[in-house]
Amino acid sequence: MRPTTGGRRVVLGVGGGIAAYKACLLLRLFAEAGDHVTVVPTAAALRFVGAPTWEALSGRPVSDGVWDRVEQVPHVRLGKEADLVVVAPATADLMARAAHGLADDLLTNVLLTARCPVVFAPAMHTEMWEHPATRANVDLLRERGVHVIDPASGRLTGADTGPGRLPEPEDIHAECLRILAAAPKEPTGSGGAETSHALADEPGAGPLTDLGGASNLRGRRIVVSAGGTREPLDPVRYLGNRSSGKQGYALATAAAARGARVTLVTSASLPDPEGVEIVRIETARELQEAMRDAARDADVVVMAAAVADFRPAVYAESKIKKTQGAPGEDEPDDAPVIELVRNPDILAGLVRDRDALAAETGGARRRPLIVGFAAETGDDTGDVLHHARAKLARKGCDLLVANEVGVGVTFGRDDTTVHVLGPGGVVLAEAGPTSKAEASAVVWDAVEEALRG
Repeated sequence: MRPTTGGRRVVLGVGGGIAAYKACLLLRLFAEAGDHVTVVPTAAALRFVGAPTWEALSGRPVSDGVWDRVEQVPHVRLGKEADLVVVAPATADLMARAAHGLADDLLTNVLLTARCPVVFAPAMHTEMWEHPATRANVDLLRERGVHVIDPASGRLTGADTGPGRLPEPEDIHAECLRILAAAPKEPTGSGGAETSHALADEPGAGPLTDLGGASNLRGRRIVVSAGGTREPLDPVRYLGNRSSGKQGYALATAAAARGARVTLVTSASLPDPEGVEIVRIETARELQEAMRDAARDADVVVMAAAVADFRPAVYAESKIKKTQGAPGEDEPDDAPVIELVRNPDILAGLVRDRDALAAETGGARRRPLIVGFAAETGDDTGDVLHHARAKLARKGCDLLVANEVGVGVTFGRDDTTVHVLGPGGVVLAEAGPTSKAEASAVVWDAVEEALRG
């Protein structure tokens, strides 16, 4: 597996805002993880934090102009050799220049030559962040594949409060690691500028993170489900499970980072992944309908949602009351009995729909490729892989991702262990214990291999 951090070449761009001092903490987080950080401030940024501070913290010389160390061609070399470029704070002026391709200092030159993940962490007053010009620039940057993190809301310069505050350095660092883990495993600097520009002009081109790689997801339509379904008993109670949706969200994020057009069908209450279309659902039957609709034009469908197997046969229109005994008496033993019925098998239904359409067209249209998930605990009859192989044969999907779950294991956590099974139950790839972002990269690597086959 590829490492998620350590030893990477990071360019830290610093814009001219009061929040520039926070970038010192971000620099330290990268340095302490073993990354090699080159700081590229704007001239305005150096008025807030001077070059000696950046040089002392990074151990590298600092410049804002293109005329220093000209023999090393830093305005081209830094961007081409970087594994990550992160700009914090990204001011309104800096994002406007980047969006329109200006190259009037070293940092904007680096942004034009970078063929790696590029992350902007904006910081400015609320009025500037909400101005139509800034919003248009942010939209343009995101369309080109730049990751623009939404600013935090809180105390700004002076007495002002609102959205526009720089996210905390720990949050920016974590987001950068997530983006790096989601990027394709191929080196991102190998394509060259000419190849990268050609790819960027293709319809459906995705984030810049995949421009130098050879991702087979680029431009493809991907549908991912996430979270556990909730089956209502009455207006206040429901049957559900422990799924947080984190794995599905990590999968959607990773696919978008590889250039795919992603739809995420979800019941979870997590922050929306950047550049991903969101479809909200709650019950299994809502999920079934949404997945059928989204899968019609999909190239790949990943059923990562934890679907409730059963739902109440009858929904109570008003809250089911707890019967009380007379004062001083024991609680009566008359708890309601809830009759359950089976929910639809969404994964098997998607396979049937796909195969029926293939039969109608004489095999001319046999897509999407369908990936199932098996959340297993193992029991007296078999281990996780035994049950996963049985599910793969029963459902008929193309690939199946088995992961071990339980109380304190996988559900709600940021780490997991996955086994990717292919036809016949052969283990194609394994990962873990590892982050769900890294597990997602392993899953998509297996999917890309299947698409090539």
